[in-house]
Amino acid sequence: MSRKEEGLRRSVTPWGSYSWGYADVGADIFVALGLVFGAAAGASNVAFLFAGLVYVCVGLAYTELASAYPVAGGGQYFVMRGLGDMLGFVAGWAVLLDFTIDITLFAWGCIGYLSHLPVLHVLDASANPAVHFAVVFAAIAALALLNVVGVRESTAFNGMVSALDVVSETSILFFGFLFAFRPELLVHSMQTGWPSSFQLMNGISLAIISFVGLESISHAAEETNRPASIIPRTSIALILTILIFALAYSNLALGMQPWHAIPAGSGGHVHDFWRFLGFPENQDKAVAVMASNIPYFGALAALYVPVLGAILLLISSNSGVFGSSRIAYSMSQFKLLPAIFERVHQKYKTPVISIVTFCGLAVIELIFAALQGNAGYEFLGDLYAFGAAASYTLVFVALIALRLKDPLTPRKFKIPWNIPMRFRGERVEFPVVGVIGFAGIFAILIFVLYTHHIGRIAGPSWLLLGIIIFTVYRKSKGLPVFGSQPRNWSADQVGILKNAGELELMDELVEKLKTRQREREGPPA
Repeated sequence: MSRKEEGLRRSVTPWGSYSWGYADVGADIFVALGLVFGAAAGASNVAFLFAGLVYVCVGLAYTELASAYPVAGGGQYFVMRGLGDMLGFVAGWAVLLDFTIDITLFAWGCIGYLSHLPVLHVLDASANPAVHFAVVFAAIAALALLNVVGVRESTAFNGMVSALDVVSETSILFFGFLFAFRPELLVHSMQTGWPSSFQLMNGISLAIISFVGLESISHAAEETNRPASIIPRTSIALILTILIFALAYSNLALGMQPWHAIPAGSGGHVHDFWRFLGFPENQDKAVAVMASNIPYFGALAALYVPVLGAILLLISSNSGVFGSSRIAYSMSQFKLLPAIFERVHQKYKTPVISIVTFCGLAVIELIFAALQGNAGYEFLGDLYAFGAAASYTLVFVALIALRLKDPLTPRKFKIPWNIPMRFRGERVEFPVVGVIGFAGIFAILIFVLYTHHIGRIAGPSWLLLGIIIFTVYRKSKGLPVFGSQPRNWSADQVGILKNAGELELMDELVEKLKTRQREREGPPA
């Protein structure tokens, strides 16, 4: 079977592209809200704001790169192309950690939200850990099967639930600000609950969890119709949606007065409602707890928000299955991982080996998290934050490198604030936003390593394990470990644009390449 026949199927529509990103990022507030309030307390909105500004830079970088290089690997491919094979592997391996954690963390959160319903309280991780573990395991197995069947089916699943959740999250905010929000309570909460510097850094490092997943759009780029046109629109819409939701939810929680007494154990003070959201037993269901405490609307929200939140978290876990398999697929194509991960199912055209392998790793992570007891949810959050910060740091460096090394590739979308200059005889535009984003995400990476004792051990250990695997594999194939394989990136880019259906951009690139070749050859003798 030819490589073309084995390729991934282009079946992702504009709404499908948006929903892949929303399925991942939109669910993050359901996971992160309680964790951030448990760490940053009265400055949780500040933590979300700092992480949100970095997220905007990350989103703009991914939007430019994914529309210019519409391939399945996302950040891993961008880093490999800009910085070489070794760093490309490191970026991909860090993202693989994130997406396998995504599978487990969001499946865990899914069951946590369902346990908020009285009839399903038996699923609560604190009360019945064995039952909780079994149900999370079953959810991961079901998602693996769904993704083997095909991206079209899982995209339809994402799109339907994403639309419902956008309406639901907007409703929670509307009724929350209408009936429960008090501006003076927001100010009081920030004054009385302001955290220490260590706690604030911890909160910021966890707040980045709310914005992880935008790269899901780029991972679906190779299966998206006309990606250079579609990806910028869907990415910008997603950036604005998630930023508004994260900032609105954090400020609402700090300024919200419940419509009934807070349950025993919290002190019974309405000013401590945000602290109540950060309690370990509420961290995996914080949005449902918030919604149920809104006057009038809360009675209805208590019935449906846990269910809808659980479904959204399930499709975010589904995005983790999709993302990890596509990264491994891309890495194997470029001989960063064994060729077995490149194989696609003959009937369904999906990377079945990658799907099964990384769902298996997600189960292993689930076992480790379950062994942590009540700290299992935070354990997964620590690793999730590390993987995101590490991979995003390299993506910003790759963005700058590709602007300098590959100025001819057409960029239908280009991030603003660029400095024109010349580099190696070519006219290039240096991205100021890339530098700002790098500084912000690198700071968050330092916060993660400084404030998370598990993250600073397990995260680097994962990277070290990957480098060992990479070294052994490359040596066994006679490939350079620290160097890169010779590649004709220009020819590859022409093929990428052709396969994506971006024929106008392909023609533009070909003409630029011919012009550069003529300039280098000089006038005929």
